[in-house]
Formats: sequence, structure tokens, C-alpha cells
Amino acid sequence: MKKIFSLLLLCFMLQKGISQHNRSVTATINLHQTVQTIQNFAASDAWACQFTGHWPDNKKEQLADWLFSSDTSASGQPKGIGLSMWRFNIGAGSAEQGDASGIKDEWRRAACFLQPDHTYNWEKQSGQLWFLQAARARGVTRFLGFLNSPPVMFTRNGKAFADKGACNIAPDQYTAVAVFLKDVIRGVQKKTGVALSYISPINEPQWDWSDGGQEGCPYNNEQIYGLTKAIDQQFKADQVPAKLLITEAGQLNYLYSGEKKPEKGMQINAFFNPHSATYLGSHKNIYQGIAGHSYFTTSPVDTAIAIRKRLAAALKGIEFWQSEYCILGDNAGEIDGGKADLSMDAALYMARVIHTDLTVANAAAWQWWLAISPYDYKDGLIYVDKNKTDGEIRDSKMLWVLGNYSRFVRPGAKRITTALNDSTAGKNFLLSAYKNTDNSINIVIINNGDTSVTVNLEGKGIGTGGMRSYTTNATQNLAPAYISGNTASIPARSVVTLTRKIK
Repeated sequence: MKKIFSLLLLCFMLQKGISQHNRSVTATINLHQTVQTIQNFAASDAWACQFTGHWPDNKKEQLADWLFSSDTSASGQPKGIGLSMWRFNIGAGSAEQGDASGIKDEWRRAACFLQPDHTYNWEKQSGQLWFLQAARARGVTRFLGFLNSPPVMFTRNGKAFADKGACNIAPDQYTAVAVFLKDVIRGVQKKTGVALSYISPINEPQWDWSDGGQEGCPYNNEQIYGLTKAIDQQFKADQVPAKLLITEAGQLNYLYSGEKKPEKGMQINAFFNPHSATYLGSHKNIYQGIAGHSYFTTSPVDTAIAIRKRLAAALKGIEFWQSEYCILGDNAGEIDGGKADLSMDAALYMARVIHTDLTVANAAAWQWWLAISPYDYKDGLIYVDKNKTDGEIRDSKMLWVLGNYSRFVRPGAKRITTALNDSTAGKNFLLSAYKNTDNSINIVIINNGDTSVTVNLEGKGIGTGGMRSYTTNATQNLAPAYISGNTASIPARSVVTLTRKIK
């Protein structure tokens, strides 16, 4: 009897293993029900590009290809992830101050075009300017310039970071910053041919920025209003077309909540409610969208979803950009921020964050922090030696997983609604779909499970011909393949993009 029971148990376990391996999910795509319009996928040049932009040509060209290229090899293998926007760090001048800047890490300082005699030197930030031109040469058309701190000559303490959490710029210097930004836009365009489409004048205003870890400046909502209004007025007077993106909140909660820092929270209401004393929505150069960072709001899954649902409800027609993220903190024990991770572990976690930001918060843009990192931390798409003149470069799975979105979901794409027939898919199987302006549909699938999953696509108008698939997993980076029909096998621990032109 015991032997018979053991055989039955073995058969049950084998059947269970087979059914898990051959798990099948049906995804219904609704082409006629669209949600948000996607504006861009991006990353920033802070801080390594000031040095890697001077590395040997073969190294920096490879870096640029990985980040910006939409070309393919003869076999159809993508050469890069085709970022559709590039973030340019407009430095405050801590680099020129050297050790006196109070920022110990030289790689976290930034040069400033504006000199003490109030003339401009457009040879400054030349490494970063190289990447601006490299991005443009590879087809990038959207560029954003951001300030971590106002230029040191305009700050209260003459430094690029604050004293005891106090805003480091006085109201009588707001116009000076506005003129500086106007001059930078025109000077950079004259030097490189690149027009900065957006300016983000304020970064994570909720934080203290007093530790000298990098350039930074805190603001409350009233101070943000004053500085932004001054920039808007200057841009309007000088016919500068760049739009101002606010507020790059340090956490998503600050966009809709004022629980911890009321003078720095409720930012959607503060800046886009016409009845607010700090209303900016009617100003000509203000972009009709608000930006925030996904830090410290991504774990556990239920909490991440709840925060993003509250954010989506609070937007009320205002566009949302997730404008900076890398893996920080302990994330409820799911993954820690310490130690660089080139593997699929970090990449799959990142993929879940992208998916949740896009499908729950309805983010119109998704932007990573350091495109190139010299640090042993989960903050880079590409990792380099901390060497000013040359060194090794290493791509990560996070780079290529971001490419599963950025290369295929292009500016102007509409996210279209989807439904899975398997309610147990949960954390391990996630799917979203997008329709580009060229009538291609792109379906991004995350399989975080240990077994492959067969996905069957249904939906009126999605077509029945062949599809291209691009797989990123432990051994492949956007590896291309051809799939006939509407059924695809999604490997374990992978991110796969399926793409097809429709009529």
C-alpha cells in the first residue's frame, strides 16, 4: 500500500511539474480602448559622462550605441536600446571649486558654463556635450536639461548644497537663475546643434541636501512657485520655447499627500489647482504635467500598487512623468540597493517597477537615473571603471530590459488595455501593450517565474500574421526571433517584446 501511495504521489508531482511548465495564459488586447500617451523613455548623463565623453573613441561610441542606437545588425540584432530622450545635467559649479566645494567625491561634482566674471565658457561640460551630440546623431530628438542646484554664484552659501535643509537661493536671485537657463539653452544649441526641449529647474525639493554628497537644493512649494514663475516670465519675454517640467518630487507620495511635509507635499493640487495660491498651470512655458521619482515606493507589491492608484486618481487629467529611479534601499526585503548587479535579478525587479508605473500610475514617461555608473551599486544601466581617461565598460541586463520598452514603445504611442484570463499570474507574469503612431503594436511581457509560459493573444484587429519577438534573459539581450501566429512561448525569468504591424 505504501508503495502504491508513493507511485501516486510521484505521478501527481510529475503532472504538476508538466502543467506548470506548459502553463498557458490568454491575453485579450483591446486596440480601441487606449489609456495614456507615451512621451519618452530616458536616462541621465550625471555624473560619469563628464569623464567618459573624453574616453577613447571606440569606448565612448560603444556607450552611445548601447544607449541611443535604433540600428540592427545584419542578423536583426539590436545594437542599442534607442532611448527617446536624454537628460543633461546643467552643473552648478562645484567642479571648479574642487575640494572647497564640500563635495568629497569628484565624480559627483559638476562644472558650470557661467564663470565668476559672469561670462560663459561653452567649452565647459564638454564630455557631456559630446553625449548630447552622439544622442542626436543616433536619432534622439528630445532633450531635457536639469538643475540639481542653482549656480554657486547665486546661492546663499556659495556652495552647491544647502545649510541645515534651508533653501539655498534667495528670491532676489530667481531672475538671475532664469537668465542663466535662457543663456544655457541658447549656448548649448549654438555649440552642439541640440535644442533642450524641457528644463527641470528643481530636483527632489523635499530632501535636506545638507550632507555634501552631491549638488542639491531644498524648496517648499512657495519657493518652487517663485522660482518657476520667474523662469517662465524670462522664457516668455525672450521667446524661449523650452517647457518647464515640475517638480521631480523625491517620492511619489509627495505629489498627492501632505502627511509628512505639508509645505512640500500635495504638489499636484499646489501647482495645477486653479484655486491654489501657487497655481502654475496657466503659465505659457509650464509643461502640463508633473514629475516624481519612484524611490522608496516600489515594495511590497501591494503597497506599490496602492500608492500608484492614489496618484492616478489625484492627477485629474494632468500628465505624470516618472522622471528618476534606480534601486535604492532594502525594498521590504525583495532586493537591496547595495552592490551592482548585472544579472536578471535586478533587471526583473526594474521591469516590475516600469510595468507598475506605466499600467497603474499611467506614467507618460519613464526615466532611469545614471545611464553610466562608476559605483558598486544598482544605479547604472552601464558600468565603467572610475577612471577619468579610460577603462572597462560593462553592460547590464537592466540596460537591455529597459530596451524592451524604450526601443519599441516610441513617443506618441498609446497604451492599450489588456486582460489576462489567469488571475493567478500575479507578480510573476505581467503584460502591457502599446500602439505606435506607425500602426505597430508592441506587447511587453515579464515572466519572473521559474518556468516558461505560453501566451495566446486575442483581440479584434490585432492581426494573425507573424510577429517579431525580442528576448532578454540570462543569456540573451533583445535577441530577435520570428513567431508565426498569435502564440508565443515566454522563457522563464525573461522580458520579451512582441511586435507586429497592423492595418
